[in-house]
Amino acid sequence: MAPRKTPKTSTPPPAPAPCPACKGSGEISRPVQVGRKRRMVGRQTGICLDCLGAGELLAD
Repeated sequence: MAPRKTPKTSTPPPAPAPCPACKGSGEISRPVQVGRKRRMVGRQTGICLDCLGAGELLAD
């Protein structure tokens, strides 16, 4: 008979790194400009296009 094999211990995969653009929140704010002189009137939030709102970097 062949000797028994010992089960290999598996290490959990590393946790994904937070997105550097939105710092893990999934949202980014952009300035809103109006008029011909491009006057700043405020900020508008939207999803981060680097991580698509997930807050974590996607796998390569």
